[in-house]
Amino acid sequence: MANGVFHTGYRTVIELSHADLGNPDRPGLLEEITQPIDKRDRELLECLEHHNDGICQAEEDGEHTPWMTIQRRPVNGHVVLVAAHLPLRRTPTAEESDKHKAMKERIARSAERHGLAAEVEARSADGKVRSDVLVTGPGGRRIGWEAQYAPITASTVRRRSQASADAGIVPLWVTTSDRAALIDRAPWARVDDFTWKEIASPRTMLVRAGVRHLQRWKCLPSSERPCPDTGSACGRFHVQWVLPALCLPPKPHTDVDHLVAASADGEYLPMQIPSQRDSRSSSRMWVPAGDRDQWLEIFGPAEAADTASADAEQPLAFTEQELDATCHYGDETFVFNDPRPRRGDAAGTGLHTFDDVPPRLFVIPNLTQRLQATMEQRLAAAACQLCKPWEVGPCAGCGTPIHRYGAGSRHACEHCRAKVLAGRH
Repeated sequence: MANGVFHTGYRTVIELSHADLGNPDRPGLLEEITQPIDKRDRELLECLEHHNDGICQAEEDGEHTPWMTIQRRPVNGHVVLVAAHLPLRRTPTAEESDKHKAMKERIARSAERHGLAAEVEARSADGKVRSDVLVTGPGGRRIGWEAQYAPITASTVRRRSQASADAGIVPLWVTTSDRAALIDRAPWARVDDFTWKEIASPRTMLVRAGVRHLQRWKCLPSSERPCPDTGSACGRFHVQWVLPALCLPPKPHTDVDHLVAASADGEYLPMQIPSQRDSRSSSRMWVPAGDRDQWLEIFGPAEAADTASADAEQPLAFTEQELDATCHYGDETFVFNDPRPRRGDAAGTGLHTFDDVPPRLFVIPNLTQRLQATMEQRLAAAACQLCKPWEVGPCAGCGTPIHRYGAGSRHACEHCRAKVLAGRH
C-alpha cells in the first residue's frame, strides 16, 4: 500500500512509516493531518500517484476522490498510520431523507406517547451537539437518537458520540445496515430497512441487533446449549451476551418504540464489553438493567470500569519503510479500502468461562461442610435423590444430604431454596 501522501499546503511529501513523517522540522504535523475532515481543508492531503501522474486508481470507480484521510489501523499486531481515499461528497438521496424524517417523527411520537419529553433537531446550549431527537426520561436521563441512513465514517461517529457524552447525553445510533461503521463504535441498534411510509405507520419495527441479554449456565451433558469453547460439555460455568431469539428460553424481541422508553427510563442501559480475542476492540449493546446488575455481581465494579478504556488509543508503530508512491486502491491486501465486513453478527459476545460457578453468585452461602453419613445412609440418600452414591453431598444451607455433585445437581436442598424464593417476594 502507499505509505505516503502529498501535503498540498506545505508542498511536501509525508512519509507515514517514519516517526517524524519525513518532516523533522514540523513537530506538530501528526496532529494536523489526523484532524477530523470537517476541521481541515478536505483537499489538504493528496494521493502521491495522483500528484505525480495526474490520475490514480481510486478515481476510476467513480465513488472516491484523490484526496486522502489518515487513519490508525492495526496491522500485524501493531497500530500504524494508513492513508485512505475520501469518498465523493454527496447529499442524502430523497429516499434517505424521507426515511430519516419519518424515523425522527416516529421516535418523537413514541416518546410523547410514553409521557416523555422529545425535542427534534435539539441543540446543546453551546451549539456543539445536535441530536436528531433528544428524549428525556423522568429522572432527567437524556438519550440523543441519531437516525443514520446515509454513510458515515467511524471517526465521525466517535467524535459526535464523545461530544454528546461530554454534554451528559447518551447517544443512540439507529442503522439499517449490518456493515455500518457506527456499529460497536457507539451505543447502537439495527432495524429493518422499511420504506418511509412503513416507518411512519403503526407497524412494529423490531430491533434486529444491538440489544442483548445475559446468559449464564453450567456446561453439563444435560445442558441445552453446546459448549462455546469445545462444542461438548466441559463441566465449567459460562457467561455470555446473546441476541434475544438465541437465548434459552428465547426472549421477546425489543421494538424501537419500546427502546425509546426503556432507554430513557433506565430499563435498558448501554454496555461496552472488551473483546476476549482482541484487546483493541469491544462490543457495544443495550441490555436490561437486571442483566447488567448480574454482570456486575459476577465481575465486580473493577471489571466494569475496565470497559471504558477498551477503545483507548494504542501507541503508534513506525516501521521506517521505503517510500512507496504507488496508489494501491482496491488491492486485496489493502484492507482499509476493501468492502466493509458485516459488523452486526449474531454470534454471542463477551464470553467468560470459569472452572466453577463463582461463589459470590450463590444466594445461599457456600458453607464449609462435610457430610457425616455411613455408607448405608449415603445409599439411602442416593436412592431418595435418584443419583449415584458418590454424587451425594451436604446442602450448603443446612447440611442435609442432597444430590450435590454431577449432572443435575443442586447447591442447596428444596427447603433452603424455597426460603430464598419466599424472601424475594
